[in-house]
Amino acid sequence: MTIRVLLHMTGEDPILGEIEEYPQLNATMLVVNNPRRRDGKDLHYIQEEVVTVIWPLRMISFIEILPSVSEEKLIGPVRE
Repeated sequence: MTIRVLLHMTGEDPILGEIEEYPQLNATMLVVNNPRRRDGKDLHYIQEEVVTVIWPLRMISFIEILPSVSEEKLIGPVRE
């Protein structure tokens, strides 16, 4: 199961990607698959054919966990 995340990097724009599991408490690196900008465009500093990147956690300010596609369908807009 992949987990969609939005990585807020120190001094850079956020990066959208997928991870296989949550980082452990003693982790120093984060493996991210399909890294891209929020708008889906490629990152200018990563080669086009690269699909997996390993970032040190010290470069990441915080991580947002995004809902999966199936979760988005379960929770729709609420009208009052």
